[in-house]
Amino acid sequence: MNRNNSNHKRSGENRSNSRQASQQKNESGSSASNAPARAMKTAKKDNRKTPVKIIPLGGLNEIGKNMTAFECSNDIFIVDCGLAFPDSEMLGVDIVIPDFTYIERNQAKVRGVVLTHGHEDHIGGLAYLLKKINVPVYGTKLTLGLVDGKLKEHGLSGRVTLNEVAPKKTVKMGCMAVEFISVNHSIPDSVGLAIHTPAGVLVHTGDFKVDYTPINGGPIDLARFGELGSKGVLALMADSTNAERPGFTQSERTVGNSFESLFTKAEGKRIIIATFSSNIHRIQQIIDCAVRTDRKIAVFGRSMVNVITTAIELGYLEAPSGTIIDIDLMNRYEASRIVLITTGSQGEPMSALTRMAMNDHKKVNINCNDFIIISATPIPGNEKYVTKVVNELMKSGAEVVYEKMYEVHVSGHACQEELKLMLALTKPKYFIPVHGEYKHLKKHAQLAIDMGIPEDHIIIGEIGNVIETDGVDMRITSRVPAGRILVDGLGVGDVGSIVLRDRKHLAQDGLIIVVIAIDKASNIIASGPDIISRGFVYVRESEELIEEAKQVLNATLSQCSIHDLREWNSLKSKLKDALSEYIYSKTKRSPMILPIIMEI
Repeated sequence: MNRNNSNHKRSGENRSNSRQASQQKNESGSSASNAPARAMKTAKKDNRKTPVKIIPLGGLNEIGKNMTAFECSNDIFIVDCGLAFPDSEMLGVDIVIPDFTYIERNQAKVRGVVLTHGHEDHIGGLAYLLKKINVPVYGTKLTLGLVDGKLKEHGLSGRVTLNEVAPKKTVKMGCMAVEFISVNHSIPDSVGLAIHTPAGVLVHTGDFKVDYTPINGGPIDLARFGELGSKGVLALMADSTNAERPGFTQSERTVGNSFESLFTKAEGKRIIIATFSSNIHRIQQIIDCAVRTDRKIAVFGRSMVNVITTAIELGYLEAPSGTIIDIDLMNRYEASRIVLITTGSQGEPMSALTRMAMNDHKKVNINCNDFIIISATPIPGNEKYVTKVVNELMKSGAEVVYEKMYEVHVSGHACQEELKLMLALTKPKYFIPVHGEYKHLKKHAQLAIDMGIPEDHIIIGEIGNVIETDGVDMRITSRVPAGRILVDGLGVGDVGSIVLRDRKHLAQDGLIIVVIAIDKASNIIASGPDIISRGFVYVRESEELIEEAKQVLNATLSQCSIHDLREWNSLKSKLKDALSEYIYSKTKRSPMILPIIMEI
């Protein structure tokens, strides 16, 4: 009995010792296997730096109004502040600018605005921002020259500090620093940016392409982008405008070669060239061709005159004395010795070329002796306007060269192979496609994936997203107010969705005004109802409809009590509902109905 108990006791001890040994072995093994993970986690935590926020306020999922804020600790700086042009739904709107709400709320932190180049979609909204917050502006010589002209228009000249910078220079922005890098684009003095932050280097290309034979200045500084890549780029933000186009973007010099042959073809005719006012490289080539063929140049369009004047003053355009003449002196020369440079390459309704096409221009009448070159590709949505202008010009007998008939236009944006080159040089850890509609951003993201960047390291953002990084991770963490502000005349932001809805309603169905006068003392109808129609039907040709509508209104009024006549809101609703129902039953239209009650 004792022996059995003793054996049982020893057996229990053995099992207990075995379990302890096994447990120790498992813990030891687990510890060994988790050690690298814990070490990596600790190292990752140690590598985290002061967070940096990238806040796009425009230029994502859209073309235009490019604007991005970079924030670190108590410092913010802004890259670009552009505008967009209204679409067909924005009736009466002149331009669209970014929503500045977040910047206004944090204006004490804002250290300045950095501009990549002088196109409207990058500087067009700046004056509106500077009216709200007065901060220094940094840009290259030509960019600031164009900005200064805008500040004069808005009454801000002399009130804003403009700081001229050059490629390879660096500007401090609080705890961040911005390095300017030369790039090629369709306007001189364009730059990309290397943003040095506590979390790492962020590269922003701005609008760019790779042109080894540029008209003005040197080629893009690929060496610097490569140097940054070799040292480590945390994130690349790259222009996506041409991400759908394969191959390389052609050099601007190909347009010059086309101009040479077209000027020869147009011998004996007046030449009219429509192009973007900001494309100074192209204007220089037009001037060169005019000089070689002994022609004088006249300039039409306010924006074209402003840009050419600024570019000549700053030395970015060279024209021999007497080459550019005043438009009032144009008739002193034979038509075959004249070149007109004008705006209107996008068929804009009020542009100089459109007015010429419609025979509505005070100084130019189109005829069979005109050779017209539209040196631009229609922006998506503008095709029908350009086609209309081309048709009208041809009806007047002019010969018109447009789109791809000749190489009279090349893009200022990088195509797929150049975008791949930028990715290969900078070797970014994270990638953020910018400047383009969603389809452009998505295509650019796929290029990055093809180049070996992990899909979870690519961020396709929206305006208002806060993209935050600590040097280790990068992700969207929150949102800030963002959107569009509509500018109509001198009104900024006073046109919203409700006003646009009413304008659309008026444009589609017209307006009916119902006028009734009520005697204040007796509270009875003194006169009316009278009906006024605008944009609905022509009253004199629709007398029967109008008379029946009055009968409907009279029947409605006869059913109203004295109390109803005192409650004007209720009365207006009853009149509006009755008339709306009748009009729709007779015409299947729904005009805006506006009852007006006058008390006499």
